[in-house]
This record gives sequence, structure tokens and C-alpha cells, in this order.
Amino acid sequence: MEVTRREFTKIGCRVIIGAAAGSAVIESVVMKGKAAENIPAGEYNWNEHFWGYVVDTRICIGCGRCANACKHENHVPFDEPVYRTWVERYRTKQDGEVVIDSPNGSIDGFSDDIPPEEIKKAFYVPKICNHCENPPCVQVCPVGATYATEDGVVLVDYKYCIGCRYCIQGCPYGARYFNTEKGTADKCTWCYHRITKGLLPACVQACPTGARKFGDLKDPDSIVNKILDEERINVLKPDLGTKPKVYYVGLDREVR
Repeated sequence: MEVTRREFTKIGCRVIIGAAAGSAVIESVVMKGKAAENIPAGEYNWNEHFWGYVVDTRICIGCGRCANACKHENHVPFDEPVYRTWVERYRTKQDGEVVIDSPNGSIDGFSDDIPPEEIKKAFYVPKICNHCENPPCVQVCPVGATYATEDGVVLVDYKYCIGCRYCIQGCPYGARYFNTEKGTADKCTWCYHRITKGLLPACVQACPTGARKFGDLKDPDSIVNKILDEERINVLKPDLGTKPKVYYVGLDREVR
């Protein structure tokens, strides 16, 4: 995707507006909620579901509302540089250099520190725990505090976690952090407390462009399965064999 000066300026304006307005409206957006697709009402049965997640990098504008909503919803400290989800900006300069940044996880927006005429290509990539089918974090945990549920979500049992941080080191995606308040490892749960009640994850709910999608891989009519059938998808670091369940549409080869 080539970026002209006018296009890049428009992108920057959208990001600044999104960052400025995001904190003011994000809690109301998330709290109002919206029923997740194809989740039946009543008692939750995890054997009936197997969750998946799609990120469309072609329409992410880097506004940071997803990261902001996540911090509010999951009580992730705002005064610490830790995130359950974040957005990275990739810029390829005319000389071929690739510049990657994510100031405060994208919550504060992005600055125009490189003149637009020096940029050949620019795009945003949201990142999150991949809830791998073959999760290395589960394998390295010495006490079994990190585990995978029957419905495909990787969680941390805070009662058993001893804070050794092996899982943080073992995650190849940088998706884990140390919770200083709990003294344990912590990470994205795909808002498990929400999805088991028929709600979407907070980051999906807050995305203004629909760049994030969540659905049941056991349901052939779910939005995630429709995207997987219709679009060319990629995962991060496929050579590692972790089998991520976060699928990307439009993923550029520069993404690490």
C-alpha cells in the first residue's frame, strides 16, 4: 500500500482524534456491550465452543481504542508499560529501513516524527495473545498455573502461579507480563468473563472499523469461519509450530 502525503496526513488525523476521544467514550462502549455472535443464552458449556480471532490489518487505523478498552475492562495498570493487547505501527522508508513503534501500546496515538515524503509505506498491526493450540507458555509452567481450556482459551490460575516468569520468557509473541499487584504472570484472556456470558471481548467491541473479529470455530456460520473461508490469512511466526488462533488478513511481510 503506497501512502501519499495527503493519505498519511488523513491517517494521522484519525489516530489523533481516536486517541483524544477514546478515553472519554471507551467505558460506555464496552459496558453497553453487544451479544457475541452465535453464543446461546443460559449456562455456558465450554465443550460446545472453540474460539478464534481475526485481525484485518487493511482497515486498522491505529486509534488505540482497543488497547484502552482492554486496560479499562481488565484493570491493567495505566501507570505501567504493560498491555494485554497493543497496536504496532510499521513504516517503510524510501531507503528501505523499517521503523516499528507502539507508544504506550498505541493508547496515546502516534506522532509524525518522520516526514511523510520519506515514507514509502505505512500500516498498523494489532497484537494480542494468540491462544495457541500448542502453547509454549503451558509447557514451561512448572506448577500448571497456565493452562488451556476446552474451548481454546489459554488462562492463568492466579492461585497457583508462583511468579517465576518462565511463561513470560517462553512466549514468542511478547504477549505476557508480570502483574506487580498480584505477583503473578498475566495476559489476555479474550475477556473470558465476557465471552462466557455472551459478550464480545472488550477490544473487539471497541474497534471503530471492525478490524477485530471474534467467533466460534465450531460454528460453520460464525464470522471468523466465514473470513477464514473467504480471505487469505496468515498467523504470526508460523514456523514455531505453536498453532496460533489469531488469524491475520492482509499481513505484510515486514511484520515480526
